[in-house]
Amino acid sequence: MDPYLAGLVLAGRRVVVVGGGTVAQRRITGLLTAGADVLVVAPQVTPAVEGMATARELTWEARGYREGDLDGSWYAVTCTDDAQVNAAVAASAERLRVFCVRADDATGGTAVTPAVGHHDGITVGVLAGRRPRRSAAVRTALVEALATGLVDDTAEPVTPGVALVGGGPGDPELITVRGRRLLARADVVVTDRLGPRDLLDHLDPHVEVVDASKIPYGRAMNQARINELLIEHARAGKFVVRLKGGDPYVFGRGFEEALACAEAGVPVTVVPGVTSAFAAPAVADVPVSHRGVAHEIVVVSGHVAPDDPRSLVDWPALGRLRGTIVLLMAVERIGHFASALIDGGRPPDTPVAVVQDGTMRIQRSVRATLATVADVVRDEGISPPAVVVVGPVAGLAEQITGPPAT
Repeated sequence: MDPYLAGLVLAGRRVVVVGGGTVAQRRITGLLTAGADVLVVAPQVTPAVEGMATARELTWEARGYREGDLDGSWYAVTCTDDAQVNAAVAASAERLRVFCVRADDATGGTAVTPAVGHHDGITVGVLAGRRPRRSAAVRTALVEALATGLVDDTAEPVTPGVALVGGGPGDPELITVRGRRLLARADVVVTDRLGPRDLLDHLDPHVEVVDASKIPYGRAMNQARINELLIEHARAGKFVVRLKGGDPYVFGRGFEEALACAEAGVPVTVVPGVTSAFAAPAVADVPVSHRGVAHEIVVVSGHVAPDDPRSLVDWPALGRLRGTIVLLMAVERIGHFASALIDGGRPPDTPVAVVQDGTMRIQRSVRATLATVADVVRDEGISPPAVVVVGPVAGLAEQITGPPAT
């Protein structure tokens, strides 16, 4: 017989979880999110559950189950590796008329845990006749459909305003769930060349796309004009998504746009994105940090040379650092930056990795040292957008890919 699917209001109510393994850990997370007063009864628990107890998110009784543990409870979950204990908990719950989930035998309990997903205040629960993998697959598909806008989760019109959405480093799958959802609801999309352009193909036909690309050392839309466009469209009653590459606030002028909107009285939402400063090196097997190798990460804009009066960077201080330096927009002046770091104290043989078009199908990377990187970039024809990583971590890729070809 099919179970009756209902939502339990457990905030402030006692829930007893018997067992402290990984199954219990998964169930406990959702119970705490629901605000339940959780009591865990188990001789041993996972480190994560112990951490929750230490933080006083729940109560842990470090012992075996005994009769009376369910007194005063509203709900029970039994997930030990002992079938007899689970049966005893279920029998006690039956007598007390407390709904009980039995993890090892769903038919032995009085409740079944659905595959649950959440999206923007919506909770999706799926039961598939004791086929948990099917339940999980359907749940995931529904949540993804809601997140991407394939399923419209509201009949209300979108409030006019602006969303500054970080699109990530370029791969369309690396945009955040929230960013993807807001993009699907846009009336106008103001994008640039570093945004995940493949996502534009999925926009509805009525969506107006404005190209605000800034090509290095080439054509570029004035930032003031971009600000004006965001405000003009929002004031016209449109929901505008400013789709930017990486993260809006990591050398993306996102705060300038947020300020312009705020000063114009236009509502603005900021959606952080995956920054290329960390993502591009990662997909090229370059960790920007590694235990025992780098305890610091500094991200530097390379849009002006070290000796430029507009530069705000303390290059001698960077040269004295021992950790990781990530340079963005640095390809054109890479020789100047390398010289500045060497002059500041960095050894000339410090490893350097340069990743062009990180996460994209045309991604390519080269390895060098501070002494050779300018020549390597020139000889290999590296062009923007590219991320430059300086420091010992840049040489760790050899442990995975082997030494560079000679």
